[in-house]
Amino acid sequence: MEDTLDGGRPAAGPTGLFSELFADLVRCETRLYNALNDRLRERHGIVTSQYEFLDYLRRHPGCRVADIAAEFAIGVGATSKGIDRLEKQGWAARRPNPADRRSSLLALTAAGTRLVEEAQRTFTDTLAELLTGTLDAASLSAAARTFATLRAALERDRIGTPTG
Repeated sequence: MEDTLDGGRPAAGPTGLFSELFADLVRCETRLYNALNDRLRERHGIVTSQYEFLDYLRRHPGCRVADIAAEFAIGVGATSKGIDRLEKQGWAARRPNPADRRSSLLALTAAGTRLVEEAQRTFTDTLAELLTGTLDAASLSAAARTFATLRAALERDRIGTPTG
């Protein structure tokens, strides 16, 4: 029996299956990210990466730039620049880290808290619109479990972690 991808597209053996799976994962992520970007920019004047940083700061008060970099598997330099932009807008603040003078502890400002709370509704509603319009509840739940398992394995084995 020939391997097929969802939708009946034939896969050329495991190599084709993996190539198509990778392409579908990346293109879905890109399109979802771009759709969220457009909606967040239109309604709140922020982009998806800013929303994600603000949301992380809300859920992890007192975190460090290195903690955010590890969570998002991006470089510390890029993360620091992202935090700089949030600070410049008055949405986040750095405070001295009493346990380590080389790092700062991060926090949302009152304006940042208001913004992320408002943007969360847009973020959630947009994802719900895009995903539940395509996937039924069982498929959505299965996809969530599958990606959580894959992410946990990649993180456990430190795969794809930036070196800088």
